[in-house]
Amino acid sequence: MQKKEHYRHALPHYQQPGQAYFITWCLKSAIPHKILKQGAASSDSPELTREKARVGTRASRFKKYNDILDAEKHTKINLSKPETTKAIADTLHFWHGKQIENIAFCIMPNHVHWVMQLFHKNEKGDWVYLQDIMQSVKRFSANEVNKIENRKGSLWQKESFDVTIRNEYHLYRAINYTLNNPIKAGLARCWEEWKGCWCNKTYLP
Repeated sequence: MQKKEHYRHALPHYQQPGQAYFITWCLKSAIPHKILKQGAASSDSPELTREKARVGTRASRFKKYNDILDAEKHTKINLSKPETTKAIADTLHFWHGKQIENIAFCIMPNHVHWVMQLFHKNEKGDWVYLQDIMQSVKRFSANEVNKIENRKGSLWQKESFDVTIRNEYHLYRAINYTLNNPIKAGLARCWEEWKGCWCNKTYLP
């Protein structure tokens, strides 16, 4: 069945094969669902154009979302533990060269930033959709982290915040934001010393 280019739950989502994305998702406990929902519903008037929704409104939501995440210093599950970081990083690398090109990511204590580009089609000739990649990555990484933490149950917030990369400048900003997040949060002096940071050599800033 053909998937929709645009769909929404609490947040709006745009997906198109071949598109590059900047994606953020977090631990289930990191942001209360009611706050996420309030932020998503703040300005969804029918008069907004798709481009304005993507650029203006979503930018303000993204800032609010990430400010909350960076302010939280203590979490029951710490994604920056070496074995946990490795498990998530391995998961993010899994689809590289198969259905995506991996560009950059940063695994923070309570959330993950990921910049990547979807292939148009996979090796079977099927269209590649962000929704499928995210379901796979979040499901597998949750299982791996649960094993490490000796726990059961859901790990990630159901929603992810995905932003369509519009041009090369936007891509540059997304990579910079991703790599500099631990510096901004006061966790590292440079991105290279943060174990959860990775960047494709082709895209190094």
